[in-house]
Amino acid sequence: MSETKELSGVQKAAALLMQLTQPAAAAVMAHLSEPEAEAVASEIVNMRRVQADVADSVVDEFHDLVVSGRHAALGGRDYAAGLLEASFGAERAAGVMNRLSTKIAGKPFEFLDDADPGQLAALLEGEMPATIALVLAHMRPDRASGALAGLPADVRTDVAQAIAVMGPATPEFVGILAQALKKRALTVVGTRDKTAVIGGVQPLVDILNRSDAVTERALLDELTQRDPVLAEEVRSRMLTFMDLVKLDSQDVQKALRGKEAGTLALAMKGAPATVQDAIRSNISERNRVLLDAEIEALGPVRASDVEQARADIGRIIRELEEAGEISVHRGDADEDDYVY
Repeated sequence: MSETKELSGVQKAAALLMQLTQPAAAAVMAHLSEPEAEAVASEIVNMRRVQADVADSVVDEFHDLVVSGRHAALGGRDYAAGLLEASFGAERAAGVMNRLSTKIAGKPFEFLDDADPGQLAALLEGEMPATIALVLAHMRPDRASGALAGLPADVRTDVAQAIAVMGPATPEFVGILAQALKKRALTVVGTRDKTAVIGGVQPLVDILNRSDAVTERALLDELTQRDPVLAEEVRSRMLTFMDLVKLDSQDVQKALRGKEAGTLALAMKGAPATVQDAIRSNISERNRVLLDAEIEALGPVRASDVEQARADIGRIIRELEEAGEISVHRGDADEDDYVY
């Protein structure tokens, strides 16, 4: 590529990031949404190298840097993977790169992007769980979660399990499936062909993290009955109320902001001391007094009420991390069981 006028906005953003050091580029990438980060990373992989004259023109256009004899910047898959990992952590980066392997080669199910969850559920009705899993794993997690919630409970569990254990699909099979679904979904058509998709536990976690609390709890309970080991691995990767101990004080305060004392008292019922300490040390003195009063008046409560209160806080944690507003330090928290 020799002229910036031939570049799209996403390509220009990718070219600009490739002029920065990886830490600086990661800091910029952290402010993007996951779909935006995927789009930019995809262009970084495709570009591989940006010539100096193009780099200089892009930098001039963005008015962010003063150009002085800049050399061609390196891109490619390894650079994109490192940039995503520095921005979002290893697990989320792996999920993005898996989806990128499909995006770079094509988007066979792109015609479903504008379908609502009800349309998706109707379109996939009657398909084998493995087929539905292939389609959902190919989609953005926020879109796939809506479709997953709309499936019958028994089918939903089959599909979740299939996503978690899925391997690569052949381009030929994916192309045939995409064409068949296009014929059945004329109102949602938009053409594109090809390629393979990779499933695994992380895509399922991404989908569940964006599902509603009822769907999330029901699916995990059903998956536990069918495959306890797989269900435990999924749970271990999801962010929950207990992950408050993996947050810095400032981030705990963000997660608890606006939460009523009654909800916190319910969520803390039987929680490990480390979690209770994380909450108490990050609320105001006045709120601590209100919280203690609620706890003292609480008495015996239903386990389902405790789970719901914790699920509400866990969802806030996931939403804040997804938005890049907090950082979760994984792997160094107390993993005590819940006690009621």
